[in-house]
Amino acid sequence: MPIEPGTAPDPAYPIPAFHFSVRIDPGWPPGDNSFQEVSGIGPEMQVETVVEGGENQFVHTLPGGFKHPRLVLKRGISRADSQLTAWCDSILRGGIAGTIEPKTIELFLLGEDQQVLRGWNFVRAYPVKWTIDSFNAKNGSVAIENIEFCYQYSQRSS
Repeated sequence: MPIEPGTAPDPAYPIPAFHFSVRIDPGWPPGDNSFQEVSGIGPEMQVETVVEGGENQFVHTLPGGFKHPRLVLKRGISRADSQLTAWCDSILRGGIAGTIEPKTIELFLLGEDQQVLRGWNFVRAYPVKWTIDSFNAKNGSVAIENIEFCYQYSQRSS
Protein backbone atom coordinates (compact mmCIF):
# COMPACT_ATOMS: atom_id res chain seq x y z
CA MET A 1 0.00 0.00 0.00
CA PRO A 2 1.59 3.31 -1.05
CA ILE A 3 2.06 6.11 1.46
CA GLU A 4 -0.27 9.00 0.77
CA PRO A 5 1.25 12.47 0.37
CA GLY A 6 1.43 14.38 3.65
CA THR A 7 1.52 11.27 5.85
CA ALA A 8 4.58 9.83 7.52
CA PRO A 9 5.19 6.15 8.11
CA ASP A 10 4.64 4.85 11.64
CA PRO A 11 8.00 5.32 13.41
CA ALA A 12 7.28 2.30 15.64
CA TYR A 13 7.06 -0.05 12.66
CA PRO A 14 8.81 -2.29 11.96
CA ILE A 15 9.84 -2.98 15.54
CA PRO A 16 13.52 -3.88 15.95
CA ALA A 17 14.19 -7.24 17.61
CA PHE A 18 17.42 -6.22 19.34
CA HIS A 19 15.98 -3.88 22.00
CA PHE A 20 14.09 -6.01 24.51
CA SER A 21 13.72 -6.61 28.21
CA VAL A 22 13.02 -9.81 30.15
CA ARG A 23 11.68 -9.94 33.70
CA ILE A 24 11.41 -13.22 35.58
CA ASP A 25 11.10 -11.79 39.08
CA PRO A 26 10.76 -8.05 39.70
CA GLY A 27 12.55 -8.45 43.06
CA TRP A 28 15.70 -9.86 41.46
CA PRO A 29 18.67 -7.61 40.64
CA PRO A 30 18.82 -6.38 37.01
CA GLY A 31 21.62 -8.83 36.14
CA ASP A 32 19.34 -11.79 36.85
CA ASN A 33 16.81 -10.46 34.33
CA SER A 34 19.33 -9.67 31.55
CA PHE A 35 19.54 -11.84 28.43
CA GLN A 36 21.12 -11.47 25.00
CA GLU A 37 18.71 -13.68 23.05
CA VAL A 38 15.16 -14.99 23.37
CA SER A 39 13.54 -17.65 21.17
CA GLY A 40 10.60 -20.05 21.23
CA ILE A 41 7.80 -17.49 21.18
CA GLY A 42 4.45 -18.44 19.69
CA PRO A 43 1.80 -21.09 20.18
CA GLU A 44 0.93 -23.63 17.52
CA MET A 45 -2.55 -25.07 17.08
CA GLN A 46 -2.49 -28.80 16.64
CA VAL A 47 -4.81 -30.19 13.99
CA GLU A 48 -6.31 -33.58 13.36
CA THR A 49 -6.44 -34.82 9.78
CA VAL A 50 -9.60 -36.69 8.81
CA VAL A 51 -9.92 -38.48 5.48
CA GLU A 52 -13.44 -38.52 4.09
CA GLY A 53 -14.50 -41.93 2.78
CA GLY A 54 -14.94 -42.05 -1.01
CA GLU A 55 -13.46 -38.58 -1.57
CA ASN A 56 -9.75 -38.72 -2.43
CA GLN A 57 -9.15 -35.12 -3.53
CA PHE A 58 -8.87 -33.55 -0.10
CA VAL A 59 -8.79 -34.16 3.63
CA HIS A 60 -10.44 -32.29 6.49
CA THR A 61 -8.23 -30.65 9.09
CA LEU A 62 -9.93 -30.12 12.43
CA PRO A 63 -8.63 -27.79 15.14
CA GLY A 64 -7.23 -29.35 18.29
CA GLY A 65 -5.34 -28.17 21.35
CA PHE A 66 -2.41 -25.78 21.48
CA LYS A 67 1.24 -26.68 21.71
CA HIS A 68 3.80 -24.24 23.09
CA PRO A 69 7.48 -24.40 22.19
CA ARG A 70 10.00 -24.08 24.97
CA LEU A 71 11.01 -20.53 25.75
CA VAL A 72 14.80 -20.29 25.43
CA LEU A 73 16.77 -17.50 27.12
CA LYS A 74 20.49 -17.06 26.39
CA ARG A 75 23.07 -14.95 28.18
CA GLY A 76 26.56 -14.83 29.61
CA ILE A 77 27.00 -17.29 32.47
CA SER A 78 25.65 -15.74 35.65
CA ARG A 79 27.36 -15.44 39.00
CA ALA A 80 27.18 -18.42 41.34
CA ASP A 81 25.21 -16.39 43.90
CA SER A 82 22.58 -15.31 41.35
CA GLN A 83 18.94 -15.70 42.40
CA LEU A 84 18.13 -17.02 38.91
CA THR A 85 20.85 -19.64 39.31
CA ALA A 86 19.47 -20.62 42.73
CA TRP A 87 15.90 -20.91 41.37
CA CYS A 88 16.97 -23.02 38.37
CA ASP A 89 19.24 -25.15 40.53
CA SER A 90 16.50 -25.86 43.08
CA ILE A 91 14.15 -27.09 40.35
CA LEU A 92 16.59 -28.92 38.08
CA ARG A 93 18.57 -30.58 40.85
CA GLY A 94 15.59 -31.13 43.14
CA GLY A 95 13.96 -33.54 40.70
CA ILE A 96 10.27 -34.35 40.77
CA ALA A 97 10.39 -34.83 44.53
CA GLY A 98 11.34 -31.17 45.01
CA THR A 99 9.06 -28.17 45.00
CA ILE A 100 8.62 -26.41 41.66
CA GLU A 101 7.89 -22.74 42.09
CA PRO A 102 6.68 -21.49 38.68
CA LYS A 103 6.97 -17.82 37.75
CA THR A 104 5.51 -15.56 35.08
CA ILE A 105 8.23 -14.53 32.63
CA GLU A 106 7.59 -11.16 31.00
CA LEU A 107 9.14 -10.17 27.67
CA PHE A 108 8.96 -6.65 26.26
CA LEU A 109 10.08 -5.22 22.92
CA LEU A 110 11.15 -1.65 23.55
CA GLY A 111 11.24 1.51 21.47
CA GLU A 112 14.03 4.08 21.35
CA ASP A 113 12.60 5.88 24.39
CA GLN A 114 12.38 2.64 26.45
CA GLN A 115 8.58 2.56 25.95
CA VAL A 116 7.05 -0.91 25.70
CA LEU A 117 5.90 -1.51 22.11
CA ARG A 118 4.90 -5.18 22.47
CA GLY A 119 4.81 -7.53 25.43
CA TRP A 120 4.23 -11.18 26.24
CA ASN A 121 3.66 -13.08 29.47
CA PHE A 122 4.67 -16.73 29.80
CA VAL A 123 2.54 -17.95 32.69
CA ARG A 124 3.57 -20.61 35.24
CA ALA A 125 7.01 -21.03 33.66
CA TYR A 126 9.77 -23.15 35.14
CA PRO A 127 13.20 -24.26 33.88
CA VAL A 128 13.44 -27.71 32.26
CA LYS A 129 16.89 -27.57 30.66
CA TRP A 130 20.06 -25.65 31.41
CA THR A 131 23.07 -25.97 29.11
CA ILE A 132 26.38 -24.20 28.67
CA ASP A 133 27.76 -23.54 25.16
CA SER A 134 31.08 -25.19 24.37
CA PHE A 135 34.31 -23.58 25.50
CA ASN A 136 36.85 -22.83 22.77
CA ALA A 137 40.35 -21.49 23.45
CA LYS A 138 40.66 -20.33 19.81
CA ASN A 139 37.98 -17.68 19.97
CA GLY A 140 37.54 -14.94 22.50
CA SER A 141 33.82 -15.32 23.06
CA VAL A 142 31.94 -15.08 26.34
CA ALA A 143 30.74 -18.28 28.07
CA ILE A 144 27.01 -18.56 27.30
CA GLU A 145 24.29 -20.36 29.23
CA ASN A 146 20.98 -21.43 27.69
CA ILE A 147 17.95 -21.89 29.91
CA GLU A 148 14.82 -23.54 28.49
CA PHE A 149 11.44 -23.06 30.13
CA CYS A 150 8.11 -24.83 29.82
CA TYR A 151 5.04 -22.75 30.56
CA GLN A 152 1.31 -23.29 30.85
CA TYR A 153 0.30 -20.64 28.30
CA SER A 154 1.41 -17.32 26.85
CA GLN A 155 -0.52 -14.13 26.30
CA ARG A 156 0.16 -10.79 24.67
CA SER A 157 0.30 -8.07 27.30
CA SER A 158 0.50 -5.09 24.93
